[in-house]
Amino acid sequence: MNTPELGLPMVVPAAGLPARVRIHEVGARDGLQNEKATVPTAVKAEFVRRLAGTGLTTVEATSFVHPKWVPQLADAEELYPAVAGLPVELPVLVPNERGLDRALALGARRVAVFASATESFAKANLNRTVDEALAMFEPVVSRAKAADVHVRGYLSMCFGDPWEGAVPVAQVVKVCRALLDMGCDELSLGDTVGVATPGHVTALLTALTGAGVPVSALGVHFHDTYGQALSNTLAALQQGVTTVDASAGGLGGCPYAKSATGNLATEDLVWMLRGLGIDTGVDLGRLVATSVWMAAHLGRPSPSRTVRALSHQES
Repeated sequence: MNTPELGLPMVVPAAGLPARVRIHEVGARDGLQNEKATVPTAVKAEFVRRLAGTGLTTVEATSFVHPKWVPQLADAEELYPAVAGLPVELPVLVPNERGLDRALALGARRVAVFASATESFAKANLNRTVDEALAMFEPVVSRAKAADVHVRGYLSMCFGDPWEGAVPVAQVVKVCRALLDMGCDELSLGDTVGVATPGHVTALLTALTGAGVPVSALGVHFHDTYGQALSNTLAALQQGVTTVDASAGGLGGCPYAKSATGNLATEDLVWMLRGLGIDTGVDLGRLVATSVWMAAHLGRPSPSRTVRALSHQES
């Protein structure tokens, strides 16, 4: 136990938790894709640069999706070269082979596909059944792996779906297995509408490891709709998960799931992890300053409680 620095929590470790967590920062992609107003490319590039300067090792940069579907990220071809030289991993989302072609042409070395655990969301998001979506991703993954590119598989609606309600654990395990068998290097388990609770998280992770999915291949992606994102993250850490998705300032939601609110704020996550003595490599002061800067460009205060507490933002 130590004496806390001003603006930082006292470090009191807890048993059974990892020594280090890799934060997969999604603010520049998932955080901005749902904005009503388009953020200028130069501002996005500076946001990525500032995030990289906080000590984060992974900053998801953009999405090579058709501009018709996500107009806020239509500038991927301009943005990616502007940040490609940064000393961090810069994953990009690729929805299909065309998206992969665009990403590979610019030298991307980490890509992600975006699948669904439920038929309703697969239809809303991809206009396909779950099996049809997996079939679409198969050549994307195989071609990426042939090019020695790291592939992440996002899986949305792992805990609940606004159309279908509770999602059976076995259903999620089945799609996770399919993505891993396809060749994905890691999976991100998404609580797209924020309905998960810690027991549910534990049950899903237990079922996945029981099905032969290594916990080292799993990350978690929680939304804070019901204020459960941090408690769910802690439950995942207790199961051995060491990769956590978060969004600087709590930006983001999901354009195809209207009940989804913001992602887990990276600052709130870092505060908790620091208090537990878990290393992230992130400078919390720089991160807060970055989110305050971005909030000014968006014209509203950050929803992150930690950002507000440390920067005295007015709501």
